[in-house]
Amino acid sequence: MSAFVPDVPHTPVDAVLTLTGERTIPDLDVENYWFRRHEVVYQRLAQRCAGLDVLEAGCGEGYGADLIAGVARRVIAVDYDEATVAHVRAHYPRVEVVHGNLAELPLADASVDVVVNFQVIEHLWDQAQFVSECARVLRSSGLLMVSTPNRITFSPGRDTPINPFHTRELNADELTQLLVDAGFAAVALSGVFHGPRLAEMVARIDAIAARHQVTMATFGHAGDGNLHPTCVLESAEDTEGIARAEHAFAEVFRTAIELGGTITGEHGVGAAKLPYLEQRLGKAQMDLIRRIKTAFDPAGILNPGKLGS
Repeated sequence: MSAFVPDVPHTPVDAVLTLTGERTIPDLDVENYWFRRHEVVYQRLAQRCAGLDVLEAGCGEGYGADLIAGVARRVIAVDYDEATVAHVRAHYPRVEVVHGNLAELPLADASVDVVVNFQVIEHLWDQAQFVSECARVLRSSGLLMVSTPNRITFSPGRDTPINPFHTRELNADELTQLLVDAGFAAVALSGVFHGPRLAEMVARIDAIAARHQVTMATFGHAGDGNLHPTCVLESAEDTEGIARAEHAFAEVFRTAIELGGTITGEHGVGAAKLPYLEQRLGKAQMDLIRRIKTAFDPAGILNPGKLGS
């Protein structure tokens, strides 16, 4: 048997029920970042399930099990929460969902080819027992695929996880040892990282600053793809410097769009970036936005003039 372990940061949300922070769900704007971080693991690893019998141990909302069902011969999903099981049964007919305890999987020995456990093991009290159960239900050439947040980066310097729904987070060595102790002889670890375009964007911002002779610092929270390039001027009365900074930012915004990004990742667009919004959305979308605003605000009394004519 073998195990494949991507490393994915994580903070989920309770699907379809209430937003408690326990699992992630699709089609929820405030959860989109974390959902996409989960979804990409399914997308990248689903082909390893092609034509096989698959168990998803801890299926959550069910979107991942359904994605795998598009390529697998059969997908069985197990979850401890009865309301979640009912939701998966109602929304994902391709998935055979079962209510059960992951420490005592309700499957026969050697009954599946693949066990999928994405962003779940950190929620379990008896992780060793669960991994042993995975080994029991897998066939001799079976594959266990686990994704979990890396404790070193997700809860740095802490013994207790930041996420209150996590019982124990693991680093790479701890997860490897857990799998080896359960009899998984071949363990491969991988990770989910932001692509090289983020680094390219930072490098191009530096080049833009040098070209326009401005001091520009790039900081922020790159972990979720947000960069905050900021120009520093010696005086608010430096009109030439302000003009150079404005030209530099115009080029920064164009570069972000060119690299597949957008001009803002949070806090809305704002007055400073509004002139560049049409570059990102295009004329047709801007016209639609203006028509919608006119429909709700025919007198033009809400933020007058902000979207232009």
